[in-house]
Amino acid sequence: MPIIYAVKLSLCLHLDDSVPESTKGRKDSVWSLGDGQAPEDLDKQIENPPLSTLLIEKPQSGSISVGGDITFIAKVEAKDLLRKPTVKWFKGKWMDLASKTGKHLQLKESFDRITKVHTFEMHIIKAKENYAGNYRCEVTYKDKFDSCSFDLEVKDVPEASQSIDIRSAFKRSSEGQDDAGELDFSGLLKHREPKQEEVPEVDYEKIAFMYGITDLRGLLRRLKKTKKEEKKSEAFAKKLEPAYQVDKGGKIRLIVDLADPTVELKWYKNGQEIRPAPKYIFEHKGTQRIMVINNCQLNDDAAYSVVAGDEKSTTELFVKVLPVNIVKELEAVKTTVNERIELECEVSEEGAQVKWMKNGVEVPTGVRSRYRVKAEGTKHWLIIDDAMKEDTGTYSIMATGGTSESHVQVDLKPLKILQDLQDMKILLGKPLKLHCEILPINVPGRWYRNGQLIQPNDRISILHRAKTHKMEIESSVLHDAGDYTFVPEGYSQSLSAKVHIIDPPRVHLEALNAPDNTVTIVAGNKLRLEVPISGEPAPRVVWMKGERVILETGNRVRAETFTDHTSLTIDVAEREDTGNYKIVLQNEAGEDTASVKVKVVDIPDAPGSPLVPEVGGDWCSMTWDPPHYDGGSPILGYFIERKKKQSSRWMRLNFDLCKETTFEPKKMIEGVPYEVRIFAVNAIGVSKPSEPSKPFIPLAVTSEPTMLVVDDVTDTTVTMKWRPPDTIGAAGLDGYRVEYCIEGTDEWIVANKELTEKTRYTITGLTMEDKILVRVKAINAAGESPPRTTQHSILVKEVIEPPKIRIPRHLKQTYIRKVGEVVNLVVPFVGKPRPKVNWLKDGEAIEPSQVSIRNSDCDSIIFIRKAERKHSGKYKLTVQVEKHMDTALLDIQIVDLPGPPQCVRIEEVWGVNVALDWTPPKDSGNAPITGYTIQKADKKTMEWYTCLEHYHRTCITISELVVGNEYFFRVFSENMVGLSESATTTKDIAVIMKEGLQLKSPEYIDYDFTEAPKFTQPLVNICAIAGYNTTLNCSVRANPRPKVIWMKNKIIIVDDPRYRMFSNQGVCSLEIRKPSPFDGGMYTCKAINDLGEAQVDCKLEVKGGFTFLELMKRGVPLHLIQKYMKESKPMESEKTGSD
Repeated sequence: MPIIYAVKLSLCLHLDDSVPESTKGRKDSVWSLGDGQAPEDLDKQIENPPLSTLLIEKPQSGSISVGGDITFIAKVEAKDLLRKPTVKWFKGKWMDLASKTGKHLQLKESFDRITKVHTFEMHIIKAKENYAGNYRCEVTYKDKFDSCSFDLEVKDVPEASQSIDIRSAFKRSSEGQDDAGELDFSGLLKHREPKQEEVPEVDYEKIAFMYGITDLRGLLRRLKKTKKEEKKSEAFAKKLEPAYQVDKGGKIRLIVDLADPTVELKWYKNGQEIRPAPKYIFEHKGTQRIMVINNCQLNDDAAYSVVAGDEKSTTELFVKVLPVNIVKELEAVKTTVNERIELECEVSEEGAQVKWMKNGVEVPTGVRSRYRVKAEGTKHWLIIDDAMKEDTGTYSIMATGGTSESHVQVDLKPLKILQDLQDMKILLGKPLKLHCEILPINVPGRWYRNGQLIQPNDRISILHRAKTHKMEIESSVLHDAGDYTFVPEGYSQSLSAKVHIIDPPRVHLEALNAPDNTVTIVAGNKLRLEVPISGEPAPRVVWMKGERVILETGNRVRAETFTDHTSLTIDVAEREDTGNYKIVLQNEAGEDTASVKVKVVDIPDAPGSPLVPEVGGDWCSMTWDPPHYDGGSPILGYFIERKKKQSSRWMRLNFDLCKETTFEPKKMIEGVPYEVRIFAVNAIGVSKPSEPSKPFIPLAVTSEPTMLVVDDVTDTTVTMKWRPPDTIGAAGLDGYRVEYCIEGTDEWIVANKELTEKTRYTITGLTMEDKILVRVKAINAAGESPPRTTQHSILVKEVIEPPKIRIPRHLKQTYIRKVGEVVNLVVPFVGKPRPKVNWLKDGEAIEPSQVSIRNSDCDSIIFIRKAERKHSGKYKLTVQVEKHMDTALLDIQIVDLPGPPQCVRIEEVWGVNVALDWTPPKDSGNAPITGYTIQKADKKTMEWYTCLEHYHRTCITISELVVGNEYFFRVFSENMVGLSESATTTKDIAVIMKEGLQLKSPEYIDYDFTEAPKFTQPLVNICAIAGYNTTLNCSVRANPRPKVIWMKNKIIIVDDPRYRMFSNQGVCSLEIRKPSPFDGGMYTCKAINDLGEAQVDCKLEVKGGFTFLELMKRGVPLHLIQKYMKESKPMESEKTGSD
């Protein structure tokens, strides 16, 4: 057999930018060169779980140009998976791409929670020519396995060739990586050098042999275009050979010769330093340095280098694996089901890896597989313990040196029926058991009912033990009846039987959901009772009421029967339909009966007419009798209604049912006649109303009298006084009853046999030194009010009280009245017993004809019908009780008009001026002179004109008189009463003489007083209290008079009753009546005239808010209320935060 040299034509792809120093100068992006497979790959035993369908979308083959991007997608459905499946991407048969990710290769995965699908993506970025080839995607989940192969075609794009060093091209890439050691021979051949040079003779066959290259011609073509460069090494006298080869399990020696033996030497494998170990032995022989590698395995197939100082020598080590041949071929097998099958084969090498195939598909040999693989030395067996018909096929074994195959035929054994299925009749709910016995014993089969496959579940169990096949149903149902068939698997013959399910009749009254099987129906409604029934075959149904059978042809009452239920229909229910209804069911399996009670209910009768035994001010108490018939349903309660006698509108008083037969209506209007009526209520509805009660009028007694106090006490009498009750009511007040009780007794004695209408009463006939309690009751048509009783007992004994005059405040100063006015002075005093009163005027007794005096127990009145000046003086009041005395002094002044001045003289006349002088009047009117009034009159007309009023001095100068006129003057005197009735006139006449000089009036230029508006006093920010008027003030100067406009928040205020605007002498005011927080804001006063305009602003803040209801009562528009409520919330929050 020819020797096959295993040449690995693939290099590892660097997918990132970090390249080790030892790999510089190599091609850096190669996965595999060709589509062929290395022989050692065939030696690998691929142990995968059994193949199943996991991929729902498989990657598809694709084609791209060099430098392009492509994505391959695989999808796995995760509905039946408990965790994420394991996915691996391979190139060729063995290269796992998970470790090659970088800038040229990216692997991504995602999961869609909605569709329950795992998505796995492989992105190839900036593809190169050597990326082309066959790829594989493998998916594994527990014992499930699935895979898919696809191809990538990379189209070449012409580009300039580059020079390459063959030795550097032969070097491995990715030193230091586990899978280093693959050659990129395809990339080497694709670099072409246009310039050809002659090369020295080389033993190319030796090189091809050393590197395992079979395409010698292609190698020669490339070597002709390769430029050889030789460099002399300073560290090495002799470097390592370009490549070494060793058999698997053998030993290899790597030798270098050093130029300087003292140089430190280090050995590397794939860029990783090699340490001394049993596998690696380092030897020194002179200048030679030797590294021995023992027991070479496939993982020793790598790039080796030795470093001496700054120089490095590299080489490649190839481990050769011999092929495994088939020594003994497989033999054909023919057997029957359930027999044992053994396929035996012998190979040329012990421990060789082989692969078993069935019909071209690898046989799964996992833990749960039916296939077992056995190996002893060079012999290999494939064992099937329990053969099945599906095991028929072509089986083959694959080794690295060849294959062997054989045909296996598995046939069925002849079927023999030992016991057939039997027809059965089963009661409903009883277990159903079908069984049969057949040979061969291990033949499976399927059970069918009416042609439908029966699957085992919680109720149905299917058993197969040896020759016996059983199907058992734990509790049979009607659906289980039918034709049953057992079909042995692989045979055309079947076993059949019929099963009948019978069920005794039964009435299912529980479906009515009626307590005690009693159905209640309202009279007049339609009743339809549907009662489920069961029974197989269908039973005969009879409805009965007593001894009467209800027929299906009845008119108002009829019975109907259907497949699964029976019904009783009463179109219009009546009271006579109440009773027990019997249902009778019969069939061949038995009989069943049941009873249903029908109860017809109605609304109750009306209650009896209510009685009103007691009436209050706004309430009454009422009672009534229950209705005679409750309608077949208990009375739940009563509704009460009332109305005014004159009205026809009834008003319900209770919305919750009244459970009792008594009720107290309230909130009635006192003095208005009312009527009440009752409704009875049961579960069916509300009865008709009862007859109305007799009319009644609510009347209330008054409240108790108030402020009961002792007015006077003597040795035999006690005088009490009080005030009327706060509440009197519509019944009015007839009078009062006064009662007293002597302390120490419980008997109340009526003091007044007849009611008194006054609020003061004197109790007479008392015994001195007795102590009594007094109470007063207010009486009206409704009865007596609660009494008002004194808090403390009263001693019946007169007490001396010293007199005390209580002078009113206005009498403590001089009392002034005009002549002719009425004088009526009341001076109160206190004292007991009744004081003696005496009046004196200026120390003398008062003349009764001049002044009237009236005295009482508590005051004294001095009365003057028409006052005169002689009534003026000092009046002294003396009040005396026995030896006790009190006095008071009153000063009364009666005033009158003054007299005229005594003499008015003209002192001097000059120019247009006259000087006057006079003396005060003799009679001042009993009051000080407050001023004078001066008048003048032209002699020609004698019409008097006032020159000056309220003048205080007695001399004056009158000016601006008309030249040439003659004047008279007169003077009136004035006091607090008024001007004197007459005036004193000057006796002389004042003549204003003309003079010869002519007076030239100077010419004056009128001053222009016009100006634009200007505010001399601006508005000031104000904080007002809600509900209290506030005013905004400012002053403006302008000529002509400006027009003043007030605005709130830039909106002109027009015809708003809440605002009043004033403007007087340039002072502008805006009054806001009872402001609310809504009135707060920015207010503006604007003045406008023909020359211009001006305005001032101020801010008004109103503290204290209004509720929503208060704003509505004030007539504020709804949109403004909403705006205010929104603005007030931030203010409240700010206030809370500041607090």
